[in-house]
Amino acid sequence: MIDHYLRTARSALLAAPAIGDAAYPRFARYAGLAIERGWPRIEAANERDADAGRQRGLPEPLLRRIRLTPAHRDQMTALAGTVERELALAAVPGEQVTGVAGARARKIRKPLGVLLMIYEARPTVTVDGTLLPVCAGNAVLLRGGTEIGATNEVLGAIFSEALAQSGLPPGMVQVLHDVDRAGLRELLRRDDAIDVLIPRGGPSLVESCRAISSIPMIVGGGGVNHLYVHADADVEMAVRLVLDGKLPQPEGCTALEAVLLHESVVDSFLATLAKSAAEPDVRALMLRCSDDVIGRLPDDLAGLIRSEPLVDSDHGREFLDSTLAVTSVTSLGDAIAHITRHGTQHTEGIVTQDPEAADEFCQRVDAAAIIINGSARLHDGPTMGIGTEIAISTGRLHVRGPVTLDALMTYSWRIEGNGTVRFRTEPS
Repeated sequence: MIDHYLRTARSALLAAPAIGDAAYPRFARYAGLAIERGWPRIEAANERDADAGRQRGLPEPLLRRIRLTPAHRDQMTALAGTVERELALAAVPGEQVTGVAGARARKIRKPLGVLLMIYEARPTVTVDGTLLPVCAGNAVLLRGGTEIGATNEVLGAIFSEALAQSGLPPGMVQVLHDVDRAGLRELLRRDDAIDVLIPRGGPSLVESCRAISSIPMIVGGGGVNHLYVHADADVEMAVRLVLDGKLPQPEGCTALEAVLLHESVVDSFLATLAKSAAEPDVRALMLRCSDDVIGRLPDDLAGLIRSEPLVDSDHGREFLDSTLAVTSVTSLGDAIAHITRHGTQHTEGIVTQDPEAADEFCQRVDAAAIIINGSARLHDGPTMGIGTEIAISTGRLHVRGPVTLDALMTYSWRIEGNGTVRFRTEPS
């Protein structure tokens, strides 16, 4: 079975047209239409997955990831349209240079190859993981969590319809809903047939992939993200940024997990947070406070927002819900040391009015994105203005930050020699 999937993917890759062919924007367009038409089937399958998850006692944050709503349908169809438009820019030929004796070299776009994406209970990733890789010319194998098996089976059928309508090889998308753990381990060992591995999930998923596989990886997934509030910070701004970074999508990879407060702003920050605590969504917060913070919670804040003592295991933890760690630090250096020890090199931020403090934070903190006086949610391809993304990479090679269409392509150098030689043997 695994060999069949891999042969099918490689055959599809070799049969696919070059990047820039009209079949790719056609596929994006037909995929959007197929999702729209097939939404009743998708919704019914998704409800079966959600019901099964509830019966198994899955926690609410995981159930939220499983569920699809009409808003997700609108986002998926909008994504298809966005990818279609972005292809016009991503598929253009690369730079041209002129070398010895007028020989010209130009970069030409090529797909990365056969991609394997492993992810957990998030069916929206099935859509992202199809549209972007395929429109970049890749063949993709998608293995989502068993919790979304019914939804993925329907999505796989819908994308097969779109491939046929657009004229692309059918094997360019394969949703592996019948591959068990043993089959997954076999796939992870197939560096002879898979060119790139993209694990999207928590640290345990990424580490298990690293332990088993030698396939080159684009690591995208969880982030233990911090916001440091410096001594000179605008505290009202800091509270706004904390609430925006934590509450709208607490399970997202750019969600804020911890706030580091300079010891001089602890009281003013908590007092300002108390003013917002009457809002219903803010009351959902659960604060995990260090000893020197929990004893300073104002009564009006403590009466509206739950709080508990922070324990050592909370440092470096991705809560995936509305829990927020709050601790104090004595200096900028202390904050940087804490982030270095507990962060995941995803998204880190500082609130400060001091340009030198901002510069030092940027220079010394190692993360895919470092945000000055802004929400952690700004680390997002469309929000940044660089295009739709399939993941946010925390790796160091090939791509770091949003993994956009162009990051799913590589290139070859096309060299027009016109008879030029580099070494020449003179006649004797």
